[in-house]
Amino acid sequence: MFELVDLPIDAAALARALAQSNAGACVTFEGWVRDHNDGKRVRRLDYQAYAPLAHNEGSRIIEEARQRFAILDARCVHRVGALAIGDAAVWVGASAAHRDAAFAACRYIIDEVKARVPIWKNEHYADGASGWLHPDNTPVDEATSAQAAENRG
Repeated sequence: MFELVDLPIDAAALARALAQSNAGACVTFEGWVRDHNDGKRVRRLDYQAYAPLAHNEGSRIIEEARQRFAILDARCVHRVGALAIGDAAVWVGASAAHRDAAFAACRYIIDEVKARVPIWKNEHYADGASGWLHPDNTPVDEATSAQAAENRG
């Protein structure tokens, strides 16, 4: 399951949903909003996603993890909207009969989500500036953004 949510992530409930009698391991990852990036103080951030493509690609990643690793279940939830420092921005969990598969699947899912799912963040800095970042944390090129907006218009 891959999901975009605009409310706080309930990590305990998500982990409980992975529990099965044949599961010997559950590995989870939480990504939190931190107060700095690239030498700048961050005050808050906003996430935006292209939801139809994000759901499709996120679901594809979960299915790939099921095929590649001996897991029983996997889930990923990513926040959208305004987030404060310390908020959970993303949660990933995988359950399996053995820990190696659960660890590998969890790592695969978060790495692929960051690389492939169209979710962008706008960091708001202490100096009043802000900056949009691609899912891989590289800055959005303003010339490219302006061209894309012009093409849509």
